[in-house]
Amino acid sequence: MKKLLLMLMLGLFSATAALAASPQADPVKGLVTVVDLGAKTCIPCKMMAPILAELEKEYRGKAAVVFLDVREDDGPAKRFGIRAIPTQIFFDKTGKEVMRHEGFMDKMAITDQLNKLLAK
Repeated sequence: MKKLLLMLMLGLFSATAALAASPQADPVKGLVTVVDLGAKTCIPCKMMAPILAELEKEYRGKAAVVFLDVREDDGPAKRFGIRAIPTQIFFDKTGKEVMRHEGFMDKMAITDQLNKLLAK
């Protein structure tokens, strides 16, 4: 049952992330943005998928949550100098990178960072 629920959530996340992601992996203009660079086949990335889907809904209109699969397109990984997946990159409203994290990042940590950026 848990596996089925996870698979359904991953499917929902994939559809949501596809809508949110820009092909160039640029921060969304005028919005605080978190870009998660990972892969659908990586275990920590799979664990983050439902978290990112929730955050995309919760922050819609206030912040952008973008997932990019670097195994499908390695351009963003090269562009951002990614050494490990998942990597989360946070951008302020002007598009300036303000923070980077490698590895699994829980919902509270992502929320804290987004809220700090939104408060500025």
